[in-house]
Amino acid sequence: MIESVKLRRQCMLDFYSHYEHLCELQGSLPLKAVKANVTRDGIDLIVDHIKATDWAPLLNALRHNKTLTSIRIRSLHQHGLEESGVERYKTHFRRRIPAPLPKDLTGQLCKAVKGCLSISDVLKHLELQGLLLRERDLALLIKGLATASSLESVSLAYCPIGDGGLEKICQSIKNTATIRFVNFTACSLTWRGAEHIANLLKHQAIRRHGQAWAESLRYRRPDLEYMTGLRRITLNCNMLIGDRGASAFADCLGEDLWLKALDLQQCGISDEGARSLLDALQTNTTLVVLDVRKNPLIGHVLMKKIIERVLKNGNSADSEYKWLISPSSKDALKTKPKKRTIVLGNGRRGKATIRIGLSSKKSVSPGKKNSPVRESYSPKPLPPGTKGFLPWRTAERAKRCRGRAVDCAGELPLKIQSGVPVKVTLEHASTSETEDTEDVEDVIQQTDLSKSLDKTDVAQYQQLQV
Repeated sequence: MIESVKLRRQCMLDFYSHYEHLCELQGSLPLKAVKANVTRDGIDLIVDHIKATDWAPLLNALRHNKTLTSIRIRSLHQHGLEESGVERYKTHFRRRIPAPLPKDLTGQLCKAVKGCLSISDVLKHLELQGLLLRERDLALLIKGLATASSLESVSLAYCPIGDGGLEKICQSIKNTATIRFVNFTACSLTWRGAEHIANLLKHQAIRRHGQAWAESLRYRRPDLEYMTGLRRITLNCNMLIGDRGASAFADCLGEDLWLKALDLQQCGISDEGARSLLDALQTNTTLVVLDVRKNPLIGHVLMKKIIERVLKNGNSADSEYKWLISPSSKDALKTKPKKRTIVLGNGRRGKATIRIGLSSKKSVSPGKKNSPVRESYSPKPLPPGTKGFLPWRTAERAKRCRGRAVDCAGELPLKIQSGVPVKVTLEHASTSETEDTEDVEDVIQQTDLSKSLDKTDVAQYQQLQV
């Protein structure tokens, strides 16, 4: 075998080795950002500040790779996608917003991703965030999605593909057996895009019903959890979906047995669309996440009913379908607490200032044990001149001696049996006298927990479930 071909085949098994080899052939240095964000199983790149000359070895290494299980390529040109609230406006003037990728580079990137999807058998997660995809670029990506054999999740968050691009993607993945999660956050979608996804769910439901009927023959019970198709759909921040899109989802969710999570945050839904979704939940028992938060047109009582109904469905759900984190607007407006400064006066070496910040917890040395029993017996400070006043050094020594006595008295082993009244006697040290006095405390354990749980009524049990 030719030495160059052998080397290329060996490099295809390791992404960064192949990338270094291609950089060496080109006569350039590997990027530090690539090395810092590449692991054995995945790659996570922010591509805003990569020069045009450094793209060729990166795209060639990506096109021929067969070992990566996760590919994340992000662009933050849309006014700071990772920032919110006050921080966004602070950094707007301080940091320059990166320019979007050129059109030819987005086309080459989609072509490289298509090549990786067509030859890889281990790639499971694909995320393209904030890229301005044209129709030509989207067509290349759709061909790669149609030929993918192991892809499980696809994310095109903040890519303005519109309803037309979403329709083409739905047509390509409707017969795919492996894709389970899709994310179209802030993709400029309207109620037409919601209808395209609803039609996709109906098409997959018909195929699943046929598969379930075939598995139920000869008195067998079909396993619905291991059937193929979409399990989670995320459509956050698409304000034009509205009530019409919500009603489209409600029509297909009423009889759906497979979809687990549907995220509709900031989608312009009002009480009308929320009621249609609530009616669909009366017959749907498999949906464990229906996120309609951040829709101010939905009433608080109606939103509470939807969340309660969904939480009842999620009692026996898998842990992988969780609610997405939704930070509140109050948290975004919070700023760091400012330190107050007090100027004492001027001197030869400048102004003497004292900074007053937040109180921090005292550090505890590993050798000393800080027990709550010892803190409860600390003597109260008395003003000088009164009877019983002790200097602080003497008080600290007395506190240490008192703590040892309390620790020794409090470490008595006690075995308390359930259902039997027990008397426990504890000796406490006095704070004003040197002689020890005894206080008696009676601890009575009346009933077992099992008897008290039996008396809990049904309404309280349902409330505990929620």
